[in-house]
Formats: sequence, structure tokens, C-alpha cells
Amino acid sequence: MGAGPGDGAAEARLRAVLRAADEEIGTPAGLWERVREPAPAPVGRPSAPVWRSPYAVALGVAAGVAVVVLGVWWLLLRPGAADVRPAGPPPSVPVTVYNSEAACRTGRTLECALRLARDPYGAYAARGNAAGRVWHGDVLAARCVVTDGQLVRDEQGVTSTRWYRVRTGQGVEGWLPGVRTRNTREVPVCPEAGRGR
Repeated sequence: MGAGPGDGAAEARLRAVLRAADEEIGTPAGLWERVREPAPAPVGRPSAPVWRSPYAVALGVAAGVAVVVLGVWWLLLRPGAADVRPAGPPPSVPVTVYNSEAACRTGRTLECALRLARDPYGAYAARGNAAGRVWHGDVLAARCVVTDGQLVRDEQGVTSTRWYRVRTGQGVEGWLPGVRTRNTREVPVCPEAGRGR
């Protein structure tokens, strides 16, 4: 639909009316002075700060919870997060000393003592390969195990190449031959650097 011949005249009249109305509008007296002046201090009891309103408190608590949740996610659950563990010695597994000689299962004499070795790859009975003594029933803390150590045979003919890196209750560290325990718990394999070679 095209515009009629009277449309241009109506538009011109409307513009003239709007221009005349615009020229009649004036700025109220003193407006600019009032705008430039600072606002007067409120009279009467001051209103409570915004942070005290229940809405503001709830918003603050929600923001705090969100920060904690995001922090936990960032530290523990994000992809590629490092395994966070407290510094200290690796966890140990308790192993109990076993003496295959029945006569030595009750006494703590030197004749019934079993040797902890300094090196699981050296000769067990070698004079310089002694780290300490243990007896039947002692519970030791095993940190790791090597499976390819020196072959040892007990008095009953049981053999093993397993050696446990252990610590006694008195803090003595050494290697216990696998034939000197009847361990039934899994002990991690020693890293290459901790094998004593």
C-alpha cells in the first residue's frame, strides 16, 4: 500500500505541533543549582546497613559455600589434579617374624635370634651383612619387598628370594628374608632406588 497524497501534509502538521510544544517547555527555576548541591543528610533514625538484611546474609552464605565447593573441586577433583598426600614415610604393612624351629618360638635368647640383613642381595650369613636381630612373634613394619634377592633356605627346607624392607619397634631398619615370615598381606615392590644395591 502506498502513501496517500494527504499523508505528507499530516506529517508536516504533526511536526509543527511537536516543535511548538517543545519550545513551550522550559527549565524549572533553580533546577541546576539543586542538582549540583550534595544531598541533605537524612533526618531521623538511619536505616539498617544493606549487609544486615536477611537477603544479603543469605547471599553472603551462598557465595561462601560456592567458594569452598569450587576450592575443593580445584584441589581434588579437577582433571589432572596432583595426588595430595601429607609428607612423611610411606605407609607400612605389619609382618610377623616366624621361626621354623619350634624350640625357639618362646625364648628370646641369642641362639634363637634371627638376623635382619643390610643387603638382600648379599650372602645372608656374611659377617658384615647384619643390621639387627628379631625373634619369633615380633611384629615389624614392612615398607616394601624385593622378589629377586639372595635365595635363603630355612631349617625346614623352605626357600625364598623375597626380602622385606622392615623397621622394628626400636627403629632398627633392615631386610627380613621371606622364609622368616608367613606374611599373607600384600606389600608393595620396592622402587629401584630403595633396593640396597
